[in-house]
Amino acid sequence: MKAEKKHRYGYRREVAIDFETAVARVCETLKAEGFGVLAEIDLKEKFKEKLGIDFRRYVILGACNPPLANEALGSDLEVGLLLPCNVIVYENDGGSVVSAIDAERLLSVTGNEAMAPMAALVNEKLRRAVDAV
Repeated sequence: MKAEKKHRYGYRREVAIDFETAVARVCETLKAEGFGVLAEIDLKEKFKEKLGIDFRRYVILGACNPPLANEALGSDLEVGLLLPCNVIVYENDGGSVVSAIDAERLLSVTGNEAMAPMAALVNEKLRRAVDAV
């Protein structure tokens, strides 16, 4: 397992487990933090279907924490454009990479400072979920 690191727009961690196990664990750890996975987009499958190309195994998980999403939408209905929180899992050098969006950076585009504490809480929960994989 390699050290985690912050990217410009997310939190990333390399794990020494296979892709299928990583996806299953991410779903479990997200659930433990109060998130449900609303959507799962399999890019390998879609790129093969739509473009006829082979791509590494790569999924985008659309994660939602209903109480926090409700709070955000109560503050600004247009924030739905920024939901759900994306978490990605992809194959990498015999292991997997798990990354979650930086909610603070993402929600900062709203200019609504009332969302800052909620975004910090979302980041805390997402980071715990990624770290628990």
